[in-house]
Amino acid sequence: MSRRLALVASLLAFACSPSCGGEPAPIAPSPSPLLVTPPATKSTVAENAPAPPPWTPKPARFENPGGMWMPHQIAGHAAKLKELGLQIDPAALADPTSGVLSAVVSLGGCSASFVSPDGLIATNHHCATGALQHNSTPAQNLLEQGWLAKTRAEEKNNGPQARVFVTRSVTDVTPKVMDGIAKIEGDGQRFRTIEKRQKELVAACEKGRAGLRCSVASFYEGAQHFLVEQLEIRDVRLVWAPPSGVGNYGGEIDNWRWPRHTGDVSMFRAYVGKDGQPADFSPDNVPYHPPHFLKIAKEPLRENDLVFVAGYPARTSTLKTGAEVKEAITWGYPRRQKLYEDYLARLAEATNGDKEAQIRSTSYVRRFGNYLTNTKGQLEGLVKGGLAQDKERMEKELRAFVDADKERKAKYGTVLDDIGKEIDKNAAHREADAELRDELHLPKLMWAASVLVRMAEERAKPDADRDPDYQQRNWARQEQALEALATSYHRKVDEALLGLALERGARMPEKERSAGVAKVLGGKDTSSDAIKKAIARLYDGTTLADGKTRLELFRKGTTADLRKSKDPMIALALELRPLVKDAEDRQERLSGRMALLKPKYIEAMRAYRKEPFAPDANSTLRITYGTVRGYKPTPDAPPYRPFTTLSEVIAKDKGAPPFDVPARLKAAQAAKKTGPYVDETLGDVPVDFLADLHITGGNSGSATLNAKGELVGLVFDGNYEAMASDWVFVPSLTRSIHVDVRYIEWLLDAVDPGHALLKEMGVEPKVAQ
Repeated sequence: MSRRLALVASLLAFACSPSCGGEPAPIAPSPSPLLVTPPATKSTVAENAPAPPPWTPKPARFENPGGMWMPHQIAGHAAKLKELGLQIDPAALADPTSGVLSAVVSLGGCSASFVSPDGLIATNHHCATGALQHNSTPAQNLLEQGWLAKTRAEEKNNGPQARVFVTRSVTDVTPKVMDGIAKIEGDGQRFRTIEKRQKELVAACEKGRAGLRCSVASFYEGAQHFLVEQLEIRDVRLVWAPPSGVGNYGGEIDNWRWPRHTGDVSMFRAYVGKDGQPADFSPDNVPYHPPHFLKIAKEPLRENDLVFVAGYPARTSTLKTGAEVKEAITWGYPRRQKLYEDYLARLAEATNGDKEAQIRSTSYVRRFGNYLTNTKGQLEGLVKGGLAQDKERMEKELRAFVDADKERKAKYGTVLDDIGKEIDKNAAHREADAELRDELHLPKLMWAASVLVRMAEERAKPDADRDPDYQQRNWARQEQALEALATSYHRKVDEALLGLALERGARMPEKERSAGVAKVLGGKDTSSDAIKKAIARLYDGTTLADGKTRLELFRKGTTADLRKSKDPMIALALELRPLVKDAEDRQERLSGRMALLKPKYIEAMRAYRKEPFAPDANSTLRITYGTVRGYKPTPDAPPYRPFTTLSEVIAKDKGAPPFDVPARLKAAQAAKKTGPYVDETLGDVPVDFLADLHITGGNSGSATLNAKGELVGLVFDGNYEAMASDWVFVPSLTRSIHVDVRYIEWLLDAVDPGHALLKEMGVEPKVAQ
């Protein structure tokens, strides 16, 4: 339970409220599918694209009920998996150290997997955006051109913040965290007690164990807590990423859409010190040798085949009370949608004609564009799909179940109303707090100044009493984040972000406006001229654009030192700190209150449902399984085939982004250098495929495995019609989108000179280069 500034990551959330957390699956299945129709858009298929061949889907073998399962829960699914054709011991999916799961890793935002004994990692192309941006210049823009290291020496450093996390164990520590919590008076004190216990567990776990990273993760809305131990690899390097005309083919036009034709793949390599232990980047480091790695599938993937995804999904919201759904559709999602639209437009305007600024803003642009489409789909699914009405019905059923028994009524009778009251209470501050903690601290130098002020404040405390993000175990991480600004900060981009944040705040009614806006502006004048002058004063006078200054202040600065500083950015951060602390205190009290209410709600739901259900996603290792399946976007539409092909990629080519197929790919296809990668049932090289798996953000790059536990693809997206699957899983409609491993092999074999990588993965090249 960290109290750190939400910053960019919090823009994923629609509110810093109970709705920010993950909850278990719905109380009862929806009585009808949530069929939502995407807004009318221009066709994404090129005019000269061939019509898809006639296709009749096979009868479904399995109606996936959804769920992102913890490994130890897979034992309860062994019979179904065997029925679907699983050819490995189900125990291999229940143990994080097994030959399958130990190869699946987290990149701290994306998922990935080891695919060779020398630490080669496969993930998505969009998961490499930061690494590509870190290594790009206007003269060599890897974001557009891609990169292939022909030797180990050419593998490029992904940057100081790059990480690979390998899960070693997951242990239930619920009693150690929650015993006696209900007896603690005061919501804030309850929060701090839980946090203190978590910090103690982490400290004991990491003591004397260099290279190990421990954390306590909350499941089932705080009803359970698990201690997660992970190896933290800190030297990660870029090996291969195809050009944007492959890896980002279709861009935002095709994002969240099917049919899809994106080669969303990249490869990294994990390095460690010569002693085999994790180490910071050094030319002397050597490739990491994982105990296990995934093998590439040799048998072709077919419709209805069993597939499963293992990865680190970030967050879902499959259990929401009616009050929480209402907050999402009336405030959270509309606010997010407008926010992303505003920031995308402002960044396009601010960076127009400036290649360097465009490179530095790429991570913002792609992230906000992706979130915008997702947010629209989520909102549409919730409103048009009738989830609010379904939730109201389910709550009535739960209330009836509780009221039918005197003991249940005494135990759970007011929990839904109590949760709703807390949400309503939080609403009084949510807009101002979001402005302050998210938008005003989105510019990189504003964030850096706040880190320096907070570090000075926390350094004066005993380490055990510090905020978790500012404990000594995290100092190196904080330094690396400040160091990373060297290749991510651009003044023009930063000023644009701050200017828009102030404009958006100024447009809010005064009672909803953060007091931080006036502090940035130096008064109540919110005119355009006042905003421009305030920004110029801050950025002309600050010293924080200098990396050495940032690190020096982080390592040695005291609050007294910072108060003497003439740097206007630091002075502003000091002024904003009391406001930020007030917002943090409110969030702590809310979390402390929910620590009593939400577990009680989960207990009532378990009594009502009786059947086991998966916890919501929380960036820990999960497994979801299903089959390769097409779908009908609307009840009266023809069904989509679950595979796309190489010829369709070529047919969509327009010679300009985002439909700009690289010349060497077109040449390889024209010369029929397709080797054995042509699927006999498709008559072409498969590119992407569909499955009915339950995924969300954070799953990007997750390994898609077949019945033998072999790699058949990488998941990278979902379909627009089912964006609300973060809230409710609809078997007939919810689909995951994967890049086919055969397309990846073909790209390395026939398009890019990647024979060495294929051989490293145990694949013999088939096409002469």
